[in-house]
Amino acid sequence: MDLSAIQATLRERNIDGWLFYDHHHRDPIAYRVLGLPDGLMVTRRWFYLIPASGEPLKLVHRIEAGHLDTLPGTKHVYSGWQELFEQVKAMLTNHRDIAMQYSPNNLIFYVSLVDGGTLDLIRGLGKNVVSSGDLVAQFEATWNEEQIKSHFAARDAIDSITSEAFQEIGRRARDGGTTEHAMQQWFMEAFRRENLVTDDPPIVAANTNSGNPHYEPDAGNSARIREGDFVLLDVWAKKKTPDAVYYDITWTGFVGKAPSDKMREVFNVVRQGRDIGVKTVQQAISAGRPIAGWEVDRAVRASIKDAGFGDYFIHRTGHSIGTEVHANGANMDDLEIHDERRILPNSCFSIEPGIYLPEFGVRSEVNVLVRPKAAEVTGKIQSEIVII
Repeated sequence: MDLSAIQATLRERNIDGWLFYDHHHRDPIAYRVLGLPDGLMVTRRWFYLIPASGEPLKLVHRIEAGHLDTLPGTKHVYSGWQELFEQVKAMLTNHRDIAMQYSPNNLIFYVSLVDGGTLDLIRGLGKNVVSSGDLVAQFEATWNEEQIKSHFAARDAIDSITSEAFQEIGRRARDGGTTEHAMQQWFMEAFRRENLVTDDPPIVAANTNSGNPHYEPDAGNSARIREGDFVLLDVWAKKKTPDAVYYDITWTGFVGKAPSDKMREVFNVVRQGRDIGVKTVQQAISAGRPIAGWEVDRAVRASIKDAGFGDYFIHRTGHSIGTEVHANGANMDDLEIHDERRILPNSCFSIEPGIYLPEFGVRSEVNVLVRPKAAEVTGKIQSEIVII
């Protein structure tokens, strides 16, 4: 935990304090931001207040009194509920605007983890509870220089593996065919060879299966890939090193001499939407204009809707990327949620519009890394359907 940085950010945002609360590990964000061990047995409530200025305050139960001892600040203890109430009241006496893992109307549900009863408790003390969404993004979803290096290392390996995968699919298809699951296992072996790890295997989807954004092939339910098939590869992994971050891409290809006119049309619409999303981010960052995730999604979605495929773009434009492939920074989303979190320097996210038809689906995914004055696509950019 970087206490001085958290307090400086609170002062910049005119927030009096950030109040963390948990029991039974209901708030994993608190453990990651504060650097608490995952293995604590937490059967009683604890509170930890980081004020904008001054010393943090801890409140723990007497039978779990050591749970926050690794954190700076003055410790207070309680046993009964009346004592808990009075201690929380005392902690917050000099503060009005309190950030918690909360989002109005549960809009940013990734960070809205505090239960309604606890919100009642804090508001009943006359406090204004504000969302910690941007704070969480700042301290959980921005990267240091070593993490940025790990992203580029993963990129180099994954871009190469993906290119090889298309060639392998072509060889196998012309030698009797292969299956989605077999190619998925080929990827996993390549990951092991390149010291890459992933939370889930990559997606290899052919024809109608590519029209399912979260299709998962398995040994017992896997389509064959042959000449004349459309193939989508969604590939994500990170280096097997501490605090490494993910690289996450999606490419499409066609096994044969030439994809159909419909395939080309849909790909071109998706590509145009993707490029509009990238340009929207780059222009705002270069101009020094704050930009939120929803603005990117809206620009991309308008482009695809204008082309007549709006009903087939059924997910957000992109997601935050970090040590988890879906991290807690701003998502490019004005569909599933209206994501008002700002796109922050040293954060990374995907831009991955898709059009999903009954016969096939196209998604084109790139990663965008934002620096203080510029934004860049970190890997190769697909400009046409790969001829396999």
